[in-house]
Amino acid sequence: METRDQVLITAGELAALIEAGDPPAILDVRWRLDDPDGRAAYLQGHIPGAVYVSLEDELSDRGIDGRGRHPLPSGRNLEAAARQWGIEQGDLVVVYDDWNRAGSARAWWALTAAGLETVRILDGGLSAWRSDGRSLETSPVDRQPGNVTVPHHDLYAGARPTLTAEQTGARGVTLLDARAPERFRGDVEPLDPVAGHIPGAKNLPSGAVLAGDGTFIGDSALAQLLSDNGIGGRVGVYCGSGVTAAITIAALAAAGREAALYPGSWSEWCSDPTRAVARGPE
Repeated sequence: METRDQVLITAGELAALIEAGDPPAILDVRWRLDDPDGRAAYLQGHIPGAVYVSLEDELSDRGIDGRGRHPLPSGRNLEAAARQWGIEQGDLVVVYDDWNRAGSARAWWALTAAGLETVRILDGGLSAWRSDGRSLETSPVDRQPGNVTVPHHDLYAGARPTLTAEQTGARGVTLLDARAPERFRGDVEPLDPVAGHIPGAKNLPSGAVLAGDGTFIGDSALAQLLSDNGIGGRVGVYCGSGVTAAITIAALAAAGREAALYPGSWSEWCSDPTRAVARGPE
């Protein structure tokens, strides 16, 4: 069971490591639904020493058919990418983004699912770093290749639990849909060909686990949120393509609760016309 400081790191804690001459491997994972390539934003200003990571190209394997818009990368490909990012065996890895923790949560989930144990999400993202008045760099960072190895070559059966489409309706599993309410209800669907949600799922938008400043809410607030929504027992989480669901999973992990990811999420589910689709608030 994980604790908050095994999932998250504050801007102050990260700054202290850098100032002490013991910087972790820092990964800048800028990504937005409406702007998936974050390299330009990275070059406008990033945390000193941070390497840019492409969620689309390095944290996904989009050459796989039938597993949604952002299939998980293989462990071998992730290991090769991590070495190019300069990660050494045993390094502390800090991941951050500047939009709703989606990019950093995806990186955290993928790296820990591959078997890396010391990965932390910068709580509050780049905004937390900036709000403390800390400096940014604008030059790209290229680190010497690292030697990290990952134990799990199949992230679908790695160190973090996952669900297949068939397992989403398993007895005793509370399935959470982390998308916006209007997408859950099927009022709109801007990305996938079918609107609606998986029958039996409950809507808990990923933004609900974040405070107004973009930090993860505390344990008591999260417990109240789950209680208010009737969420207990075993939990599975999905979203549109397996990215923003990782925000909810990270929040639960920080509170010591494990949750399984349905990696293909709605984009995989709705690609099969034989699967049932629910619409409306339930």
